[in-house]
Amino acid sequence: MDHPGAARPAAQERRTSGTGTRREILDAIGYVVRTGCAWRYLPHDFPPWQTVYHYFRLWRLDGTWERIHDTLREQARQAAERMARPSAGIVDSQSVKTTEKGGTAATTAARRSTDASGTSSST
Repeated sequence: MDHPGAARPAAQERRTSGTGTRREILDAIGYVVRTGCAWRYLPHDFPPWQTVYHYFRLWRLDGTWERIHDTLREQARQAAERMARPSAGIVDSQSVKTTEKGGTAATTAARRSTDASGTSSST
């Protein structure tokens, strides 16, 4: 059993269930995200799509993706000489969706289809 201070092999050398390295799995996930292809259409250069999807789902459920995102965001902010964590947020009110409808039901006329109108005729 590994303990926190134990030396580990490089990520490229570590196998995940004998079906590919973690790097190959990360590359495959990146390919799916970048191209938008379906998991089943993952090129055969990558580990089997079932393995890649398994790790994607596992890491999503256990919070790994969120931790990776947070760490990369902090590093990018520090590289830009900004505070690691944002101190404020900006919301553009014109781009925020609301649940309110414009007008009232009484002033909004219902549309009728052409089937129900007298504009079409059959002979």
